[in-house]
Amino acid sequence: MADLSYTTVGSNRLPEAKGFYDALLGSIGMTALFEHPSGGRIYGKAGKLSFGVLGPFDGQPATVGNGSMSGFSFDSGEEVAAFHAKAIELGGTDDGAPGERAPKMHFAYFRDLDGNKLCGFSVG
Repeated sequence: MADLSYTTVGSNRLPEAKGFYDALLGSIGMTALFEHPSGGRIYGKAGKLSFGVLGPFDGQPATVGNGSMSGFSFDSGEEVAAFHAKAIELGGTDDGAPGERAPKMHFAYFRDLDGNKLCGFSVG
């Protein structure tokens, strides 16, 4: 059985994006694993790749994928809200305030500095 193992977003502002993700992902225990050849950075936890912010391989400007989103799983609605708050504090923009979207399902949506959409969620 295969599992999704990592996701990436593109950025046209890599120095600022790396600062944003260093702080945001650091707040949930993820660290920079290595620098990407595009000038970006790859993050993970326990040595496993999880997330990357990079310059596009084709050398063209990064664009936001309409309908694309990366989700981060948490154990509680409180952790979801804290992740969302950290993103906003770092200059991200709200794209759906933290809240219960269905019974025992909490979600919060935001966009990073380049407009990439991310989600924090908890189920159960």
